[in-house]
Amino acid sequence: MMSKMTVKVNGKSEKMKTDVTAGEHSFTIDEPENFGGTNQGADPLSTLLGALASCENIVANFVAKEIDFDLQGIDYEVTGELDLRGLMGDPSVRTYFDWVKIEAKIRTSESDERIQELCERSDARCPIFQTLKAAGVDISSEWSRA
Repeated sequence: MMSKMTVKVNGKSEKMKTDVTAGEHSFTIDEPENFGGTNQGADPLSTLLGALASCENIVANFVAKEIDFDLQGIDYEVTGELDLRGLMGDPSVRTYFDWVKIEAKIRTSESDERIQELCERSDARCPIFQTLKAAGVDISSEWSRA
């Protein structure tokens, strides 16, 4: 198994919209019309929170296999809050999320204790979760049975 991985995407932008290519895949990131975009894709902040949910899910599936956990599926709700004044140029306000909360509903036959074990191990290994945490974002994760 490789010990390092380089991740690369390409973006072609026009006004607020960016068409992103990641390997064989492509997606569009944009802003809503009321924020100057054309609303042809999710905004960057929603895309980041979606990537967090997806990353948590992938890691949870790795961990579940390793610890023989009956993981039938996970439904996520990820919420974050930031102060837009930083984005709009106020240097006294940070430009990234103040907090992010993950709420995960686990479809499983496992106990609540095992669900917590899966949560803790997944959070500890999820690169996006750990990147946000390292940036000083108050990030929390609440996993429970669906």
